[in-house]
Amino acid sequence: MPETATPPENTILLGDCIEAVNALPEGCVDLVFADPPYNIGFGYDGHYEDDKTDEQYLGWTCDWIDACTRALAPSGSMYILIGDEYAAETRVHLKKLERAGKLLFRNWIVWHYSFGQRCKAKFNRSHAHLFYCVGSAALNPRTGKPRADLVRNPPFTFHYDQVAVPSARMTTYNDARTNPKGKLPDDTWVLKGSGVSFAHAEAWHTRPQPAQEQDGAFAEDSDTWFQSRLCGSFKEREAWHPCQLPEALLQRIVSASSNPGDLVLDPFAGSGTTLAVANRLGRRWLGCELSPDYREKALERIARHGGA
Repeated sequence: MPETATPPENTILLGDCIEAVNALPEGCVDLVFADPPYNIGFGYDGHYEDDKTDEQYLGWTCDWIDACTRALAPSGSMYILIGDEYAAETRVHLKKLERAGKLLFRNWIVWHYSFGQRCKAKFNRSHAHLFYCVGSAALNPRTGKPRADLVRNPPFTFHYDQVAVPSARMTTYNDARTNPKGKLPDDTWVLKGSGVSFAHAEAWHTRPQPAQEQDGAFAEDSDTWFQSRLCGSFKEREAWHPCQLPEALLQRIVSASSNPGDLVLDPFAGSGTTLAVANRLGRRWLGCELSPDYREKALERIARHGGA
């Protein structure tokens, strides 16, 4: 597929994401969010086989990450959501890209969710891994190390005010010295269950709370992201797709790491959650999807919910 002069926007490209993303102009994307198939034999709608060998899956994973890294602006950000099975190998590949001067790894975030997988003869699984990276502008081109002024003058988008949560100093100790804007969330995220959609910062909280205290969606003073997976009874649930993410998860990511008008890419569009949130927040958006049916329904969902 030949490289395009300008990236398409506000659409979902039908076909292989590696080919589609490699055809985009280099450095044109401001934010990538990727939630790939986990290679656990999951049944989609017949357009993808989720049972590759380890070698096939890891090779494919490196290829799509490389494509997204190429398309990512030097000042951009990339988030990858992955399960236990290949988290370590994925992190190793991101380290290789960092050593090559192509990106900088920022956080290994844990998303802890309720309604986890019920297991037998082992502990129930109730988490996923979220890797947060930023583009090459964060690196010193001479040394390949993070820039000395990275924190003081970050060369990437990160909106403190958009994702700050109340701190214990504020809520428990009433400490006058605390920042009235709150504190940044830690790297374990807990988003309250109950089907809350498009949640704000107060919806997050640190640890599982008694039911009577769960009145928002993400939690304060937390270093795990607690958020329920979407169950069939939740209002937000699109019944036609088996793997839908909660909008509150994407709200935090898009709000923190992009600006209105930025281009947000999801190479595995699926039910369209990333793109629906980006659209609602006034971002340009672009997805890739193998399934014609999923593509059509995701576009209908985005149109139904409107934009900024």
